[in-house]
Amino acid sequence: MSAAYEIKAALGAAHTVTVVGDGPRFSFTPSNPWVAVGWRRPDEMTLDAGTHLRKRGIEFVDEAAAEIRAAENRLVTVSGRSVAYDYLVITTGPRLAFDEVPGLGPSGHTQSVCTTPHAEQAWAAYQAFLKQPGPIVVGAAQGASCFGPAYEFAMILDADLRKRKLRDRVPMTFVTSEPYVGHMGLGGVGDSKGLMESELRKRHIRWITNARIKEVRLAEMRVEELDAQGKVAQEHVLPFAYSMVIPAFTGVDAVRGVEGLVNPRGFVLIDRHQRSPKFPNVFAAGVCVAIPPVEQTPVPTGAPKTGFMIESMVTAIAANLRDELAGRPPAAEATWNAVCLADMGDTGAAFVALPQIPPRNVTWTKIGKWVHVAKVAFEKYYLAKMRSGNTEPIYEKYILKALGIERLKAAGGGR
Repeated sequence: MSAAYEIKAALGAAHTVTVVGDGPRFSFTPSNPWVAVGWRRPDEMTLDAGTHLRKRGIEFVDEAAAEIRAAENRLVTVSGRSVAYDYLVITTGPRLAFDEVPGLGPSGHTQSVCTTPHAEQAWAAYQAFLKQPGPIVVGAAQGASCFGPAYEFAMILDADLRKRKLRDRVPMTFVTSEPYVGHMGLGGVGDSKGLMESELRKRHIRWITNARIKEVRLAEMRVEELDAQGKVAQEHVLPFAYSMVIPAFTGVDAVRGVEGLVNPRGFVLIDRHQRSPKFPNVFAAGVCVAIPPVEQTPVPTGAPKTGFMIESMVTAIAANLRDELAGRPPAAEATWNAVCLADMGDTGAAFVALPQIPPRNVTWTKIGKWVHVAKVAFEKYYLAKMRSGNTEPIYEKYILKALGIERLKAAGGGR
């Protein structure tokens, strides 16, 4: 929706912008951990996508894309409908690769907060768990690139159980493919290692890093802990009464079959202008784009694509489409700056990495109750932006600029 709004604003009424979307509702994904513990209802953090897009003159096709026929400049939806395009912007998000670990995921034995329907299912399972509390295992599987929600959910569960006076009955273990706590797939952000370890200790949450989940069975997770050389140092059998694990991601099926568009994992290959090197009229932004890991780790980890980083990609695409249609070569490059608010139930952690991929000009992590309040406020603010169609109000732009946080690189500058 951000991409559609910005492109429409940049190009004007003379050009048709169409969104092909899987499902009728926009969901504020960062709120999913709250849904999973009953702190939010889905209707409080979703909105009808078609209604708000059409108010801005943007067409909406409520069907998932099944196939991209890049050589023909069209895509085909799941019903067989053909949608032609002059330019295509791919913002599909990921395919959730639960199938890469036996027993993982909502169809197996663990919960997920990756989508709002998954979070609703996790809430139903949590309500059953509250009647018979027991051990909890939360974490991120090998190949995962989205670690923030795993940390958030572990600490939100801790806070919720303390409120319910049940925490003393629930041993908790955090299992992650990261080489150390607070790595985040980014090689750490500021003192994230020390700060996140401290938070887990305060909450009596045990952790296992360099973890490779071998199998999940009913009420039991089998985990290998690797050493720095990638060899198995220890094996763990973790009993659980409730578990939530973030899976690895791949590209969605609609893009995976297009030769030259994606890498072996199905992520869209892009140049510095967010454009496909093979198909110049195809752009991509968000979790679906191919970004190499920040560093090699004993257990594979991916680099996350965070919210503000994705917004900078979207802004670059809108500017480059405007230039292309005006007969100018695309020049805009996204900064890929990261500004993240991670909720911890009654406190939170703020991460700033400028840019997200190291080496960085600015990097820091702060923890405090103000972050929890800020994330609640940001949820309301972002939903308001999606209703209004104004994705970068002027006051937001200048406040962030004053902090040195911008969406686009200055001409001739470094990322």
